Amino acid sequence: MGPAEVSTPWPISIAQLFLIYSGLFFAALVFSLLINSLFMRFARNLGIREKDQLIERWSASSSHAGGIGFFIVFLTCFTLHGVLFPSEGAGTLRPELLGLLAATALGFLMGLADDAYNTRPVLKFLVQLACGALLIASGTCIELFESHSANVVLTLFWVVGMMNSINMLDNMDAVSTVASISILAAGILTMLATGMQDPAFMVLLVGSMASLSGFLFFNWNPSRMFMGDTGSQFLGVLIAFVGIRLFWNGHGPTGAWEPARQVLAPIIVFLLPIADTTTVSINRMLRGKSPFVGGRDHTTHHLSYLGLSDGQVALTFIGIGLLNTFLAYVIFRYIEIWQNLHTAIFVSYALLVFGTLFIITRRSSPPAT
Repeated sequence: MGPAEVSTPWPISIAQLFLIYSGLFFAALVFSLLINSLFMRFARNLGIREKDQLIERWSASSSHAGGIGFFIVFLTCFTLHGVLFPSEGAGTLRPELLGLLAATALGFLMGLADDAYNTRPVLKFLVQLACGALLIASGTCIELFESHSANVVLTLFWVVGMMNSINMLDNMDAVSTVASISILAAGILTMLATGMQDPAFMVLLVGSMASLSGFLFFNWNPSRMFMGDTGSQFLGVLIAFVGIRLFWNGHGPTGAWEPARQVLAPIIVFLLPIADTTTVSINRMLRGKSPFVGGRDHTTHHLSYLGLSDGQVALTFIGIGLLNTFLAYVIFRYIEIWQNLHTAIFVSYALLVFGTLFIITRRSSPPAT
């Protein structure tokens, strides 16, 4: 189920809500800049792994502590909701949000341990499954099939997949950050489009997007800070939650059950991490290698092999992310009844983006050394 529309006992105009959310974004942005500046000073070596590294970084970075800032801002926003909307009642104490808090905390701690000690992949996978189980137990589960067991399996696959996709995409300056920002922005616009303006969800999404925007200042090429596994594992859980509540379980204006809309909406919004992870996995398996062994063969790397600078690669992902966000808004705001034509259009777009990135990886190669 998606987030329920929450009304406050005291009237709030649209203008007042805009001021609250824009003020929250600005405050979280400044807070993110401040705490990341502090981490730049005394956490330069946190998470640097010299041996058995699963993710190859495209460029050197002075610090891998950006993810700690994400979690600090997230916890702050979790608390601030009660201050901004004091008369809402349960607010963030609802089961689904408490489950999100527990799952993101577990993902954050796993990522922190992985950055510091390079934990075993099996342990990491089990923790990722536990994060998915926490979301399911607290009421966040994909509702696509009649079989609850099938929905549970799909949900676990989705959560684990997103946690690994964001981790794998964090291989070049700013790329994973801008992809995550576009997903959170799509979530906010979808809530506005459907009228599901749940203040608790909005506070967490606006604050998290501001946190990533502040981090982007340090993560833009030439990067001075990466999010590390600490950030990617936390973000993976968060955006997986957003995908389930707002897209997998989202409904059009009529509220009818439309499986095609349910499947295509998350594919469009999450197209960048899905396309990169799928492309890398296919190419590595064709070469007889494990998809989980690091390498400079991501879609981002191959765009660079074509002659794009690191900044231009990030801008390319920003452009695709913005288009995906716009299409998500169209899906939930302007398409009242889903028809086969809509399925054909959005499937064609997804295949076009995926096919283009996949062909680039097959046609380009690293420069000779």
